[in-house]
Amino acid sequence: MTDTQETDSTGKLTRRKAVAVGAGAVAAVGLGAGAAGALTAGRKPKPAAGACYKLTSETTEGPYYIDADKLRRDITEDREGIPLLLDLRVIDSETCRPIRNAAVDIWHCDAVGVYSGYESQGNGGGGGGPAPTGAPTDVPTDVPTDAPTGTPTGPPPGGGHQEPTDDTRYLRGTWRTDRHGHVGFRTVFPGWYRGRCVHIHVKVHVDGEWTDAGYEGGHACHTGQFFFDEESVLASAELEPYASNEAERTTLTEDTIYDQSGVTGGLLRLRYRKGDIGRGVRGSITVGVDPEATNDGS
Repeated sequence: MTDTQETDSTGKLTRRKAVAVGAGAVAAVGLGAGAAGALTAGRKPKPAAGACYKLTSETTEGPYYIDADKLRRDITEDREGIPLLLDLRVIDSETCRPIRNAAVDIWHCDAVGVYSGYESQGNGGGGGGPAPTGAPTDVPTDVPTDAPTGTPTGPPPGGGHQEPTDDTRYLRGTWRTDRHGHVGFRTVFPGWYRGRCVHIHVKVHVDGEWTDAGYEGGHACHTGQFFFDEESVLASAELEPYASNEAERTTLTEDTIYDQSGVTGGLLRLRYRKGDIGRGVRGSITVGVDPEATNDGS
C-alpha cells in the first residue's frame, strides 16, 4: 500500500485501504457499573463526525496473535490496571455505512508489558522501535565456523507469528458489531515493552458465520493497531502497576509502526479526568474497512 489516495477516471476515491475517523466525544467521568453496562446494552452510538478518511495504518499482525477463541466484551480477567472502555465503530470505507455482524478481535499486553499466551517471553522484544542511526563501527571479518545452537528466545525476527507457550488468555477477546457497526470492550490501559509505544492490536473479520462455537469462516479485511497519546501514557506511568514497569519506553513519535498521522493512523480519542486517570479512561475511534479486501497482517 502507498500513503497516497487512489482515484478512478472520474476522480472518485477508490476503495483500497481501511480508514479511521475519530468517534464522537465521550463524557469524562469515572468508569462505574453504569458505564460498563452501556457497552453491553447495545446502545446506539453517536455518528462519527466528519467525512471518511483513508487509513494508512494497515499493520503487521505481530508475533502474539491467537485466533479468536474468547467471545467476550470484558477481557480484563484478573489483570490490574487503569480501567479502559474501548468504543469502536466499523464502517464501509466507500459508503461510510456501518458494517454489522463483523467479528472484531482485540489483544494487547498488560500493565507491565506481558502478553497472555506468551508469559515465558516476559516483557520486551516487540520490535518497531526507533530505527538505528549512523554507520556500524565494527564489521565482522571472519567467517563463522560454528552453526548456532540452542532454542532462540524472544519474538521471531520481523514480527512473524509465534505459537503460544501457555494457556493464559487475558486481555484478548472477540465480539460482533451491532446493526450500527458498534462494538465495545472493557479492558485495562495497556503498558509498554522494549521497542514499542503503547498500543492495542485489532482485526476485523467479515463474511463469516456466528455459530454456537463462535465465529467461523470469512476473512480478515483489516489488521491494525490503536495508539495512545503521550500525555495519557505519562499519566498512567505515575500509577502502579505501570510504575513498576522498568522496560525502556518507546514514545509515540519514535515508534516505527505508528505512521504519525493522528486519528487516521489509529490514534484513539481519549477522555479521562485530568489529574485522576486512575478512575478510568474511555477511548473511541471509528474504523472504516474495505469488506472486499483481505488484510490479514501477514
